[in-house]
Amino acid sequence: MPLRSSVNGPRPAVDSTTDFVDIHYRRLPGREDVYRQRILARSDDCIVTFSEHTPIARPLHIDGRPVLEPGAPAIWFTFPGAWHDIGRFHLGDGTFTGTYANAITPVRFLGDGAWQTTDLFLDLWLDTTGRTLLLDEAELEGALEAGVIDAERAARARAEMKAIDSAARQGTWPPPVVRAWSLERARAVGG
Repeated sequence: MPLRSSVNGPRPAVDSTTDFVDIHYRRLPGREDVYRQRILARSDDCIVTFSEHTPIARPLHIDGRPVLEPGAPAIWFTFPGAWHDIGRFHLGDGTFTGTYANAITPVRFLGDGAWQTTDLFLDLWLDTTGRTLLLDEAELEGALEAGVIDAERAARARAEMKAIDSAARQGTWPPPVVRAWSLERARAVGG
């Protein structure tokens, strides 16, 4: 199973009335983007958010194929204490393309409606055939060499993605909550 940490700030309130969250997503060395997403469901273990129109400038390609297009929907899963989050990606026409894991610092819940996390460069892609692909290893290595990320966090990101890759190859990842949220369900709940 992926590595977890229990020390990451207050847990989100399960009964919160906030419909949206602003996710402050830091990219080392000094960039921060803020993503507003609708909260679809929450529990102590997982918060499901939805971006009906992903704000990216150009399509994201993995292994030469588009997996997320500008304005396309994505469903996100945040696990308090985890060193990753998960996205279910789609094309503009709603076609599901696969599952994406980001290595991140555990999300800090800053209060009702605001979270913060830092990207740790590595990602893992699971396509619809069950094939996994580790992404951005060269980017992590370059950041480590440039002193943008320390060795401890780089090792944590590698361990997290290795654990997820192993679980995916065994058929136990993504977790059931991720498999349960189709685009149709997200649109029905978030509409």
